[in-house]
Order: sequence, then structure tokens, then C-alpha cells
Amino acid sequence: MPVPFFSAHPTMKYSYEQLAKMIDHSLLHPTMTDQELDDGCRLAAKYGVASVCIKPYAVRRAAELLRGTGVLVGAVIGFPHGNSATESKRHETALACEDGAAEIDMVINLGKALSGDWDYVESDVKAVCDEAAKHGAQVKVIFENDYLTKGGAGLGSDEFKIKLCQICERAGAAWVKTSSGYGFVKQPDGSYNYKGATEHDLALMRANVSAKVQVKAAGGVRDLDGLIKVRDLGGSRCGATATAAMMDEYRRREAAEQAGAAVETKSAAIGSGGY
Repeated sequence: MPVPFFSAHPTMKYSYEQLAKMIDHSLLHPTMTDQELDDGCRLAAKYGVASVCIKPYAVRRAAELLRGTGVLVGAVIGFPHGNSATESKRHETALACEDGAAEIDMVINLGKALSGDWDYVESDVKAVCDEAAKHGAQVKVIFENDYLTKGGAGLGSDEFKIKLCQICERAGAAWVKTSSGYGFVKQPDGSYNYKGATEHDLALMRANVSAKVQVKAAGGVRDLDGLIKVRDLGGSRCGATATAAMMDEYRRREAAEQAGAAVETKSAAIGSGGY
């Protein structure tokens, strides 16, 4: 558990807007109801986040709810395991964009990547990027790093992720993304869990794309200190369900600082996974 500490000195090195505009508010749970979707979109508007990240069928409704708020609509494609045929991903992208999506979060074909079929992986990503570009949308490409801890196709784990960074940049991706938040791995005790975004992977991915490609963290970032850590590591976006807790904590610390009170913070911990 992160250890709390108190500081009498200013700790808010980023503005509220800088941090809020990192957040892609995640509305992806398999059981999400229509009411929960509506409530989530309204919450995203209230906190002024970058976007909502939602399932394709909900794009039109979200676009209606968020029109004029400054919050974008993002849709997941080939989610969560990337197994759809390339043409299915392309068509799904077109439909989402036509319904109002400005951003697309796609999952690579993991089996093809682990098989070393790099041409397939690149053409799969490029098809989605090219289709999104026709509609003025941008693409985030999900690696699902929890499945890549042993590497594959003759490459170690880091070399494998670096290869994916290079492929995604060539294919036209605007972001490379650590995880879907649903990449559960069987644990030694038989349970399933995941780490999600880790400090190591965020730094690695940031170092292996050019300045024109951004990095998104997803999974395991649950508090304000974790969000700040992602930004410190060069991440520009972060998928989150704990948006309200993060940004309410920002306001609490901001008020404490303005009052000259000691501010409790925590050593940032990300990559904790789970729900």
C-alpha cells in the first residue's frame, strides 16, 4: 500500500485542466446499463475530462449527451482481445466514426504478433488508422502488455514491445497504449488478475516512439498520485474509472494548499491491476 506523507509545500505541479484532460473516462464494463452510460457521460462532462471511452453501440448516445461539452467520444474496436478480422475492425471503425467517435482505441491481433507475423499486425493497425483518418479521428493502439511478459517470436518482452511501438508509428497511430484493462492472466493460486500500466512499460514505450506519437496508460491507475505519475513518465492520456475520486482529491489538496494547511499525498503506485 502507498505510504501517506504530509507536506506543507505546494504539491500541485500540474493544473486541474492538465490532469483532467489526460483522462479517458472508461465506460466499458460488460454489464453497463443504459442509465450507467448516461450517468458516466454526465460525470465526464462535470469533471471536464478528455474523453469517454465506450463500446461501439453507445457512441451515438454518448455523442448526443456530450455535444458542446468539450469532452470527446472514443470507441473501442476489436475489444478486448483484438481477434476480429481486419475488415471487421475497419468497418467497426467507420461505423463508430459516423456515429460521432473522434478517437478509436483498437487492440492488436495478439496471436499474430506472438506468431511474429509482423506484416499482418502492421496492415491490421494501418487499416484502422487509415479508416479513422478519413473521418478526422485518431487511433490509440492497445498492446495488452500483461500478455507480453515473456516476449514472443524470438524477442524478449521489452524488444517485443519496442517492435510494436515501431510498427504502430509506421501504421499511423496517434497513441500507443499499455492495456485494455481486461487482459486478465491466470495467477499461481488459480485466480485471474492483471497489472495494467506499469512505470517500466510507460517509460519504455515513451522512449521508443517519436514525439508525434503519444502514450496512454490503462489499467491499475486508481488515484491522483498515480495519474500524476503517468504524466511524469510521459503519458498524455490515462484510462480511468476513478475519475471522480482523482479530481475531487485534486480540489481537496488545492483547497488545503490555498489555506496553508499540510497536504497529505501518497507515494504513487500504478500497475496494481484488478478491480
